[in-house]
Amino acid sequence: VQLQASGGGLVQAGGSLRLSCAASGFTLANYAIGWFRQAPGKEREGVSCISSNDGPTYYADSVKGRFTISRDNAKNTVYLQMNSLKPEDTAVYYCAADKSTWPCGILSEYDFWGQGTQVTVSS
Repeated sequence: VQLQASGGGLVQAGGSLRLSCAASGFTLANYAIGWFRQAPGKEREGVSCISSNDGPTYYADSVKGRFTISRDNAKNTVYLQMNSLKPEDTAVYYCAADKSTWPCGILSEYDFWGQGTQVTVSS
């Protein structure tokens, strides 16, 4: 059972990145998937989540209107499209899977975590 986050990089303010969270060993569609981020010296922050079985999504106020979470069940992957990036979005981004919570939440107990992917937004 593994989650693999990828897609981070260095981008200028106003630019876009798409993060991917690919699962192996289990069916991602049956899990709520959350995206979290942690900047240096700051606590981990819940960014967005998508419920299992194409249920509701959630976005933190700080990213609402700029980030979009989506699933591709055929690829067993969840995406986080990040547009209009700001320097304050700079962080290590993690994805996590939660089997039992519906609708998804950023405060629930997640079962599996992927390794992080670095996102750096320059001003």
